[in-house]
Amino acid sequence: MADITKRLFLRHLRANPTSHVRHVRNGKVAHDGAGQAFWFRPLTASLSEVPMDDREQPLLFHARTSDFQDVTVQATIAYRITDPATAAARIDFAIDPNTGTWIGLPLEQIGGLLTQLAQQHTLQLVAGMSLPAALADGVAAIHERVASGLTTDARLADIGVAVADVRVIAVRAESDVERALQTPARELIQQDADKATFERRAVAVERERAIAENELQNQIELARREEQLVSQKGQNERKRAEEQGAAERIAATAAAETATIAADAKARNDRLHAAVKAETTRDVGIAHAEAEAAHLAAYRELEAATILGLVVKELAGNLPSIGTLNLTPDLLTTLFAGLSERLGTSPAVTTQGT
Repeated sequence: MADITKRLFLRHLRANPTSHVRHVRNGKVAHDGAGQAFWFRPLTASLSEVPMDDREQPLLFHARTSDFQDVTVQATIAYRITDPATAAARIDFAIDPNTGTWIGLPLEQIGGLLTQLAQQHTLQLVAGMSLPAALADGVAAIHERVASGLTTDARLADIGVAVADVRVIAVRAESDVERALQTPARELIQQDADKATFERRAVAVERERAIAENELQNQIELARREEQLVSQKGQNERKRAEEQGAAERIAATAAAETATIAADAKARNDRLHAAVKAETTRDVGIAHAEAEAAHLAAYRELEAATILGLVVKELAGNLPSIGTLNLTPDLLTTLFAGLSERLGTSPAVTTQGT
């Protein structure tokens, strides 16, 4: 939209570079071109502004297929005005000299024309297609048909409009019909999902079975190893008992041999000691006998009175303390008799008691 500034009875117009402005004064073209800037008098000026940038026209309309089903077509048409002079001559692009806004609705007029042309080509195409075909291949077919139809349309060329692009966004059926059409695909998808679920469950069951078998194998292996352990422990205990028994037998044998050796040594020592003792006793007896014999031999050479005195002395040394001793003839006779037997003599001794 052009920018208009007021100065008393004059106006100043400044247009955008993408806008083509034509200034007609008193029936003659005073300014004509894009991006114009000039002064004018509103009472004698006729102004028109034609946009030259790309514009887009959204489309939304209904069509009927060959099987009498309603479909909705959503598309967008991009266009531009390539001949501003022709467009200004054919369509009212006049602007208000005070505000710079369009007096009419030129862009709506062009948009309506594009919509009608596109709708005409689309209706002709969809009328020969069934609903499944329109939903499956309608986007590409409508795009090709509308693009070729608008490009070669003479009415657009007469007003200086060129179509830059056609985009068909969607071709959709009514919601109920669309859901009905989606049902088989949904069923297939659900079947695939169920199949995947069943396969997943089967895989899970198989994995659980494998895990259970693995656990069972582990238990069997543990039981086998436990059996081996128990058997090995039994063998170790038996071997330990055998070794302990052998050690005890060896110890007992050694103890018995030691006791035997000790007993033999003791017996030999006892025999040797007895022999030595017997020999010593025999030697002592012989020495004693020899001493007695010598002693008795000495007595045989003594006189009777001397012998009697020795006997009395020996008796006095061996007898307990005696206060009074009475010697009778009978006692002395018996004593001398015994002494005579020991000396081997029989001397006559006469005693008198006192």
